[in-house]
Amino acid sequence: MNHDLDIPAAGAAFDLVSLGALVHRLDPGIVPFRKATECRIHVSGGEFNVAANLADCFRLNTGVATALVEYPIGDLIAERVRAMGVKPFYKRFEHNGVNGPNMATVYSDRGFGVRAPVVFYNRANEAGALLKPGDFEWKEIFSGGVRWFHSGGIFAALSETTGALIAEGMRAAKAAGAVTSFDLNFREKLWNIWGGAAKAAEAVARIVEHVDVLIGNEEDLQKGLGVPGPEVGAKSKLDPAAFFSMIDNVVKKHPKVKAVATTLREVRSTNRHGWGAVAWVGGETCVSPTCELDVYDRVGGGDGFASGFIYGLLAGESPEDAVRLGWAHGALLTTFPGDTTMATLEQVRAFAQGGSARIQR
Repeated sequence: MNHDLDIPAAGAAFDLVSLGALVHRLDPGIVPFRKATECRIHVSGGEFNVAANLADCFRLNTGVATALVEYPIGDLIAERVRAMGVKPFYKRFEHNGVNGPNMATVYSDRGFGVRAPVVFYNRANEAGALLKPGDFEWKEIFSGGVRWFHSGGIFAALSETTGALIAEGMRAAKAAGAVTSFDLNFREKLWNIWGGAAKAAEAVARIVEHVDVLIGNEEDLQKGLGVPGPEVGAKSKLDPAAFFSMIDNVVKKHPKVKAVATTLREVRSTNRHGWGAVAWVGGETCVSPTCELDVYDRVGGGDGFASGFIYGLLAGESPEDAVRLGWAHGALLTTFPGDTTMATLEQVRAFAQGGSARIQR
């Protein structure tokens, strides 16, 4: 089985197109919601975040295929998509003024110290869950060329039709010559609403048939792919042994997968994490350095890693350097409010090369 990743040359209209649901996240900072008096609004979506980070920090041409409801929350979200420089392909929905369809709301406080962040959703009558095969003209979207196509497990978990739409998009992207990636992002709460673990494994298996690059940690691999757990107990969460021990099982079950990557995170307190990243690329294992993070807002760090890693591979860097770029960008992302990047490519490269937090004059 050929495990080499064949990266399409630059020059396509899109370096990456992602498919997923857009959400807005209400963030009362360190105050729990039950005591909150005000919130910030962040625009997010696991799949969108990757496209946004690649456009804004890494200066690539990216697009997102998604649902948009025509009401003020939809307008707010569309404005942020424009601001991040991502070209949208919207399936538009009318809002009835009462109960939707809606753009999903994520509620999450930041926690502090010994108090963990709390995340919950209102995804009632969400437009993204209504998306189905046939909603996007993939041939048209990919007509100018596309190098990479990305989606994820959060979108797959929204409904019976979203997983089928991901598989349809993956097939079209493959036909257009793109590399495909899927972030397993296993969210038990979402799957439990309509199918649970068995349904998750079945839905994800149909998608992974078309996937070159998988992103996910041991738990994602176990629950999302139904792959047995690690044979070795890791000494710490930053020890890549448990992750690498699962790769043989993943590749045995899904022989078309050419790369698997994830972050390693040891949560010492809400604001202090040990941080690392690992990847298996075409038989080669790569491990980032580890660092201690002072975390401002942890949401989006994993998407920050995925976008840096994808950028490295698209830019022709070695797998080792791609992992370092993902690790560095994910680390920086936890220092900003919100789910999408505020870093520059220069900052990411400096940190990936062993940079420090000394003042940049």
